[in-house]
Amino acid sequence: MKSRIVEQLGQADILLPSLIAAALAANDCIKVRMSALQAAAHHAGQPDHPGSDLQVECRAAGIEPALIAALIDGAHVVAEGRIAAPNLAKLMKDILDDVAAMIRAVKAGEPPTGEAMSARLSAIQTSGLLEASNEIEASRIAKLTAVAENEVDSLHRLVMDLHKVLNRLAAGCAEETVAGAHVFGLRPEDHRSVESFMLGLKETRGLKFDHPGLDTMATRSGDRLAIQNDIGTTDAHVVVITVKDGAVTVTYTDVHRARAKFFVGLFEEFPAKWSGLDRHSADGLGEDGNFYLVTGQYRPATAKERDAFLAAIGAALVFLIDWNKARKLLRNWVSKNDAVGILGWAARQRIGHRAFLELGGDELIGAAVRNAAPTRIGFGERLDQALGRATAVDFLKTALRASTEGLSAGRSVRLVRDQIEADLVRHLERVDSALLAIVVRQAGLAHDIATALVHHISALQAGRPADGKLLAARASRIEQKADRIAIEARNEVTRLSAPPIIEQLMDRVEEAIDELEQAAFIASLVPPGIDSELLLALVELCKVAVSGAEAAASGIAAAADVPEGRRIEAEDALAAVVRLTEAEHAADSCERNVTSRVFAGGSDVAMSLSVLELARAIERATDRLAGFGHLLRRHVMTNLSA
Repeated sequence: MKSRIVEQLGQADILLPSLIAAALAANDCIKVRMSALQAAAHHAGQPDHPGSDLQVECRAAGIEPALIAALIDGAHVVAEGRIAAPNLAKLMKDILDDVAAMIRAVKAGEPPTGEAMSARLSAIQTSGLLEASNEIEASRIAKLTAVAENEVDSLHRLVMDLHKVLNRLAAGCAEETVAGAHVFGLRPEDHRSVESFMLGLKETRGLKFDHPGLDTMATRSGDRLAIQNDIGTTDAHVVVITVKDGAVTVTYTDVHRARAKFFVGLFEEFPAKWSGLDRHSADGLGEDGNFYLVTGQYRPATAKERDAFLAAIGAALVFLIDWNKARKLLRNWVSKNDAVGILGWAARQRIGHRAFLELGGDELIGAAVRNAAPTRIGFGERLDQALGRATAVDFLKTALRASTEGLSAGRSVRLVRDQIEADLVRHLERVDSALLAIVVRQAGLAHDIATALVHHISALQAGRPADGKLLAARASRIEQKADRIAIEARNEVTRLSAPPIIEQLMDRVEEAIDELEQAAFIASLVPPGIDSELLLALVELCKVAVSGAEAAASGIAAAADVPEGRRIEAEDALAAVVRLTEAEHAADSCERNVTSRVFAGGSDVAMSLSVLELARAIERATDRLAGFGHLLRRHVMTNLSA
């Protein structure tokens, strides 16, 4: 029981059962110590006789037998009526501490009586009877251990009176167990609240694994029920819940302000009113004697709502154990806010972080990086910098889940590590897939320009109005957009250390877009009066470019799914490569057909040059797309063989 912090919270009444237990134990100890004093005096007076053996009594009281034996056996007379003994000063101090513990419990249960007992002890101390020294008068031992008569007080009489009061208080604090909680003096109507709290606690308690903590005590104090939980091992980390007139009040203390905020955030679904985080000081609590206190009050409309809130509090406590340790660890891999967010997600999903810590935590992630991505993620590099924020957060969530599921199922650490490493590989592949999705966008832009060329030249061939300037302007805008996308994508490739082939794929599509934009510019300058058959041949060439762009887009989209192990996607990607090669051959034939018609006709120089340059630009675009296809095939085959 974390008595000091509970007293700081003004909740000393909940300590009464534990104080009584400690006081009764102190009563047992003081009996042994006073017996040792008497035995020491007897042995000092009659050194030829063996000293009293108090080993059984010592062990029963939890006192080290060797120390008492040394005191008794070493006792000797140093002057008339005065003896000395080893460890005597410590024994006198321990006697004083035992009496103080008994008085403390009486003060908690019956304050006026406790004050009177404290005054009696002060009078005995003032008389010098409890002076701590390795020498003592035999007469002082007699006064300490005797039961005084004629209303003259003595230590023995004080101890006896304290024991009587303690027995009376203990009778009113008889312990029982309710749903695993140690409870004292509860009324029948209190059981439901305690059971609700413990129900939530039991739902998640297993997630602490081998970590100590989460012991619960409850007591009835006047008109309120008080439930206290120690949470973990930190002295200032405690929660006290009181139930009075249907309202639930939560008092929570923590040495870590961030964890206190996290605790409050776990109850957003309940309309509780929370105080600010007040800073308090108390010697011995926290690293610098400071801790944070927050209180919340919830006034439910029904008993069912009250019980749900109590269960939620119980279920939340396990996620506070080692929370700051986990937060610091996760901050090595993602931002501070994302680290807290991951822990919040783990709490809401009933996953927690204790298994992750038990299996190695930082080393668990570090090993996955070293084994699965030594060239993609540098030493000391954060995961959100290497993978992107969303991917890094998702990977760490998966690592926490795998740790909890693995440890709960009794799987080996090696197996859990393998699962996390495999998941890191999958996340890296998803990063690559996201970059390939950018290439799909690029192919779509190439398709837009090629389609615009088909419509423009078809209009010229059919004798319909066609705005060349509009075509050129639109193609220019698309090309500029493609350039911006390519620049951003290359930065991402560099930042994420993606495979070089992805940037090469981007380059080929960008080159195809450049050629198509040039073709659109030339098409905007084509003079009127071109032979209809020649225009029809150009339309066919443009349609080949359209089909090439479609094949590039579908092929790279299918390739993005190949790492997921989908064979059908690999087949689709390779089929697209074949279509790209066929498109390049078809474009060659169409371009030669256009060239033949130009040389066979009687067109003027300007018309001939514009048509030839237009055909060559479109054909060069299909060449770039064919080169894209060769790279795509290499990328797919590499993934299939990995």
